[in-house]
Amino acid sequence: MENKNKISGEIHSHTGVEVARCYQCGKCTAGCVLASEMNFPPSYLMRLLQTGTEENYDRILRSNTIWLCLNCENCLGRCPMEIDIPKIMDYLREQSLNKKKINRDANPIISFHKSFLDSIKYTGRLYEIGLIGAFKARTFRLTQDVKLAPKMYLNGKLNLMPEMIKDKKGIREIFSKTIDNPKTKNK
Repeated sequence: MENKNKISGEIHSHTGVEVARCYQCGKCTAGCVLASEMNFPPSYLMRLLQTGTEENYDRILRSNTIWLCLNCENCLGRCPMEIDIPKIMDYLREQSLNKKKINRDANPIISFHKSFLDSIKYTGRLYEIGLIGAFKARTFRLTQDVKLAPKMYLNGKLNLMPEMIKDKKGIREIFSKTIDNPKTKNK
C-alpha cells in the first residue's frame, strides 16, 4: 500500500507498519484497558496519523496517549488488519523525546523507565529497592508510599541487597550497543 503522507511514510520506514491499512473498526480501542484515560484512544490516534498533518502529529507527540500505552498488544491481537499499534507507540515515544515534545504528565513514566533500566544496568537484574529509591529521587516523591516498605520487607517481597549477575560484562555490552550508544540515544 502506497504512503499518502510524509508522517505515515516515516512511520512505515522506521517500523514497517502501514498506518493507511487501518479502516477504523475500533476493535483496538474496545480492547484497550487504558483507552478511557488517553487523550486519543488507539483508533482515534490512528486516524490522526492518517490525516498526515503536522498539527495532528504535534498533538499526538504532546499527548499522554503514547506514554500510557502498556504495549500489552491487546490492540494488535484484536486488529483484523494486524496493525502493530504498540510498535507505532514506541516510535512515537522516541519522536516525542527526540523532538522534546513531551507531555508533562509523562515525566513520572519516563523517570520510572530510566530507574528500571539503571537497576538492570548496575545489577543485571531488577533490584526493587534501588528501582523505588531512584524513581522516588527522580520524581521528588521521597515520602510517598514510605509506609509500604516495612510491610513488603516483612512479607519477603523486598531484598535489602541486590542480587548481582555473574556476567556484568555482557550487560555492559548490551547497554553500550543500545541505550548508551549515541546513535540510539532516546530510543
